[in-house]
Amino acid sequence: MPSDMPALPPALDLLGIAIFALTGALLAARLRQTFVTMAFFALVTGVGGGSVRDLLIGAPVFWVRDPLVAPVCLGVAIVAWIAPRRWWEGSGNLIEWADAAGLAAYSVLGTIKALRFGVPPVPAILMGVVTGCVGGIIRDVLAGQPSILMRPELYVTAAALAASLAAVGILAGLSPAITWAVAAAAGFALRGAAIRWSLALPSYGGARQV
Repeated sequence: MPSDMPALPPALDLLGIAIFALTGALLAARLRQTFVTMAFFALVTGVGGGSVRDLLIGAPVFWVRDPLVAPVCLGVAIVAWIAPRRWWEGSGNLIEWADAAGLAAYSVLGTIKALRFGVPPVPAILMGVVTGCVGGIIRDVLAGQPSILMRPELYVTAAALAASLAAVGILAGLSPAITWAVAAAAGFALRGAAIRWSLALPSYGGARQV
Protein backbone atom coordinates (compact mmCIF):
# COMPACT_ATOMS: atom_id res chain seq x y z
CA MET A 1 0.00 0.00 0.00
CA PRO A 2 1.20 3.55 -0.64
CA SER A 3 2.86 5.34 2.26
CA ASP A 4 2.13 8.86 3.46
CA MET A 5 5.14 10.17 1.55
CA PRO A 6 4.17 13.27 -0.47
CA ALA A 7 3.18 12.69 -4.08
CA LEU A 8 4.22 14.76 -7.04
CA PRO A 9 1.56 17.41 -7.84
CA PRO A 10 -0.80 16.10 -10.58
CA ALA A 11 -0.10 19.12 -12.80
CA LEU A 12 3.63 18.36 -12.84
CA ASP A 13 2.89 14.70 -13.49
CA LEU A 14 0.80 15.61 -16.55
CA LEU A 15 3.45 18.06 -17.72
CA GLY A 16 6.09 15.34 -17.72
CA ILE A 17 3.76 13.03 -19.64
CA ALA A 18 2.98 15.76 -22.16
CA ILE A 19 6.66 16.52 -22.76
CA PHE A 20 7.45 12.88 -23.39
CA ALA A 21 4.38 12.47 -25.58
CA LEU A 22 5.59 15.45 -27.61
CA THR A 23 8.86 13.68 -28.40
CA GLY A 24 6.90 10.74 -29.79
CA ALA A 25 4.63 12.98 -31.83
CA LEU A 26 7.57 14.99 -33.19
CA LEU A 27 9.41 11.87 -34.24
CA ALA A 28 6.33 10.69 -36.13
CA ALA A 29 6.04 14.14 -37.73
CA ARG A 30 9.67 14.06 -38.80
CA LEU A 31 9.07 10.65 -40.37
CA ARG A 32 5.97 12.00 -42.20
CA GLN A 33 3.61 9.48 -40.60
CA THR A 34 -0.20 9.51 -40.43
CA PHE A 35 -2.12 11.05 -37.55
CA VAL A 36 -2.94 7.59 -36.18
CA THR A 37 0.76 6.76 -36.00
CA MET A 38 1.51 10.14 -34.45
CA ALA A 39 -1.14 9.63 -31.75
CA PHE A 40 0.13 6.11 -31.06
CA PHE A 41 3.71 7.32 -30.74
CA ALA A 42 2.61 10.10 -28.40
CA LEU A 43 0.69 7.69 -26.16
CA VAL A 44 3.32 4.96 -26.06
CA THR A 45 6.12 7.40 -25.38
CA GLY A 46 4.14 9.27 -22.75
CA VAL A 47 3.03 6.25 -20.73
CA GLY A 48 5.55 3.53 -21.62
CA GLY A 49 8.01 3.99 -18.78
CA GLY A 50 5.34 4.60 -16.15
CA SER A 51 3.41 1.52 -17.25
CA VAL A 52 6.45 -0.74 -16.87
CA ARG A 53 7.19 0.82 -13.47
CA ASP A 54 3.64 0.25 -12.21
CA LEU A 55 3.66 -3.37 -13.33
CA LEU A 56 6.98 -3.96 -11.54
CA ILE A 57 5.96 -2.35 -8.23
CA GLY A 58 2.48 -3.87 -8.20
CA ALA A 59 0.62 -0.58 -8.62
CA PRO A 60 -2.46 -0.03 -10.80
CA VAL A 61 -1.26 1.11 -14.23
CA PHE A 62 -1.59 4.86 -13.80
CA TRP A 63 -2.97 5.97 -17.14
CA VAL A 64 -5.70 3.34 -17.28
CA ARG A 65 -7.30 4.83 -14.17
CA ASP A 66 -6.49 8.50 -14.77
CA PRO A 67 -9.05 10.14 -17.09
CA LEU A 68 -6.64 12.90 -18.13
CA VAL A 69 -3.51 11.07 -19.28
CA ALA A 70 -4.73 9.61 -22.57
CA PRO A 71 -6.51 12.87 -23.58
CA VAL A 72 -3.31 14.83 -22.84
CA CYS A 73 -1.27 12.53 -25.08
CA LEU A 74 -3.92 12.74 -27.79
CA GLY A 75 -4.04 16.52 -27.43
CA VAL A 76 -0.28 16.74 -27.88
CA ALA A 77 -0.57 14.66 -31.05
CA ILE A 78 -3.32 16.95 -32.37
CA VAL A 79 -1.17 20.03 -31.75
CA ALA A 80 1.78 18.42 -33.50
CA TRP A 81 -0.47 17.46 -36.42
CA ILE A 82 -2.17 20.82 -37.02
CA ALA A 83 0.79 23.09 -36.26
CA PRO A 84 2.60 24.57 -39.25
CA ARG A 85 5.13 22.15 -40.69
CA ARG A 86 7.92 24.69 -40.32
CA TRP A 87 7.62 24.32 -36.54
CA TRP A 88 8.87 20.77 -36.81
CA GLU A 89 11.32 21.09 -39.69
CA GLY A 90 14.70 19.95 -38.48
CA SER A 91 13.04 18.87 -35.24
CA GLY A 92 15.74 16.40 -34.28
CA ASN A 93 17.37 18.82 -31.85
CA LEU A 94 13.98 19.82 -30.41
CA ILE A 95 13.16 16.15 -29.84
CA GLU A 96 16.42 15.69 -27.94
CA TRP A 97 15.83 18.68 -25.67
CA ALA A 98 12.18 17.79 -25.05
CA ASP A 99 13.26 14.24 -24.32
CA ALA A 100 15.86 15.56 -21.84
CA ALA A 101 13.14 17.47 -19.97
CA GLY A 102 10.84 14.45 -19.94
CA LEU A 103 13.67 12.17 -18.85
CA ALA A 104 14.47 14.31 -15.83
CA ALA A 105 10.86 14.89 -14.77
CA TYR A 106 9.81 11.27 -15.20
CA SER A 107 12.86 9.89 -13.38
CA VAL A 108 11.93 11.98 -10.34
CA LEU A 109 8.27 11.01 -10.60
CA GLY A 110 9.04 7.30 -10.90
CA THR A 111 11.33 7.33 -7.88
CA ILE A 112 8.83 9.15 -5.70
CA LYS A 113 6.00 6.82 -6.66
CA ALA A 114 8.11 3.72 -5.99
CA LEU A 115 9.07 5.06 -2.54
CA ARG A 116 5.42 5.77 -1.77
CA PHE A 117 4.59 2.14 -2.56
CA GLY A 118 7.16 0.92 -0.06
CA VAL A 119 9.93 0.04 -2.50
CA PRO A 120 13.39 0.23 -0.84
CA PRO A 121 15.61 3.18 -1.87
CA VAL A 122 17.93 1.51 -4.38
CA PRO A 123 15.16 -0.37 -6.26
CA ALA A 124 13.09 2.85 -6.12
CA ILE A 125 15.92 4.72 -7.84
CA LEU A 126 16.03 2.00 -10.50
CA MET A 127 12.26 2.36 -10.95
CA GLY A 128 12.89 6.05 -11.55
CA VAL A 129 15.42 5.20 -14.24
CA VAL A 130 12.97 2.77 -15.84
CA THR A 131 10.24 5.41 -15.76
CA GLY A 132 12.48 7.99 -17.38
CA CYS A 133 14.10 5.82 -20.04
CA VAL A 134 11.72 3.12 -21.23
CA GLY A 135 9.22 5.36 -23.04
CA GLY A 136 11.97 6.86 -25.19
CA ILE A 137 13.46 3.46 -25.87
CA ILE A 138 10.08 2.09 -27.02
CA ARG A 139 9.60 5.18 -29.22
CA ASP A 140 12.97 4.71 -30.92
CA VAL A 141 12.50 0.98 -31.46
CA LEU A 142 9.04 1.45 -33.00
CA ALA A 143 10.43 4.14 -35.30
CA GLY A 144 13.33 1.96 -36.40
CA GLN A 145 15.78 4.49 -34.95
CA PRO A 146 19.00 3.61 -33.10
CA SER A 147 17.98 3.56 -29.44
CA ILE A 148 19.62 6.13 -27.20
CA LEU A 149 20.39 3.23 -24.87
CA MET A 150 22.85 1.87 -27.44
CA ARG A 151 24.76 5.14 -27.78
CA PRO A 152 27.58 6.06 -25.40
CA GLU A 153 26.40 9.60 -24.61
CA LEU A 154 25.01 10.21 -21.13
CA TYR A 155 21.34 9.32 -20.93
CA VAL A 156 20.66 6.62 -18.36
CA THR A 157 23.28 8.34 -16.19
CA ALA A 158 21.24 11.57 -16.24
CA ALA A 159 18.12 9.63 -15.25
CA ALA A 160 20.04 7.94 -12.45
CA LEU A 161 21.28 11.30 -11.16
CA ALA A 162 17.77 12.77 -11.05
CA ALA A 163 16.35 9.63 -9.42
CA SER A 164 19.12 9.42 -6.83
CA LEU A 165 18.83 13.06 -5.80
CA ALA A 166 15.06 12.69 -5.49
CA ALA A 167 15.40 9.63 -3.25
CA VAL A 168 18.15 11.13 -1.08
CA GLY A 169 16.26 14.39 -0.61
CA ILE A 170 12.97 12.75 0.30
CA LEU A 171 14.55 10.23 2.67
CA ALA A 172 16.57 13.01 4.30
CA GLY A 173 13.35 14.87 5.03
CA LEU A 174 14.11 17.85 2.82
CA SER A 175 11.35 19.97 1.34
CA PRO A 176 9.60 17.89 -1.35
CA ALA A 177 9.21 20.84 -3.71
CA ILE A 178 12.87 21.80 -3.45
CA THR A 179 13.96 18.18 -3.75
CA TRP A 180 11.91 17.59 -6.88
CA ALA A 181 13.07 20.83 -8.49
CA VAL A 182 16.77 20.26 -7.74
CA ALA A 183 16.68 16.60 -8.80
CA ALA A 184 14.90 17.31 -12.09
CA ALA A 185 17.14 20.30 -12.83
CA ALA A 186 20.28 18.27 -12.19
CA GLY A 187 19.15 15.45 -14.46
CA PHE A 188 18.16 17.89 -17.19
CA ALA A 189 21.46 19.77 -16.87
CA LEU A 190 23.53 16.61 -17.19
CA ARG A 191 21.55 15.37 -20.17
CA GLY A 192 21.70 18.85 -21.72
CA ALA A 193 25.46 18.92 -21.29
CA ALA A 194 25.67 15.53 -23.01
CA ILE A 195 23.64 16.88 -25.93
CA ARG A 196 25.63 20.09 -26.17
CA TRP A 197 29.13 18.66 -25.76
CA SER A 198 28.61 14.97 -26.67
CA LEU A 199 29.58 13.81 -23.18
CA ALA A 200 29.81 10.04 -23.01
CA LEU A 201 30.91 7.21 -20.77
CA PRO A 202 33.91 5.19 -21.97
CA SER A 203 32.94 2.08 -23.92
CA TYR A 204 34.27 -1.36 -23.10
CA GLY A 205 37.76 -1.81 -24.49
CA GLY A 206 37.78 1.74 -25.82
CA ALA A 207 41.12 2.56 -24.23
CA ARG A 208 42.81 -0.66 -25.30
CA GLN A 209 44.32 -1.59 -28.61
CA VAL A 210 43.75 -5.21 -29.63
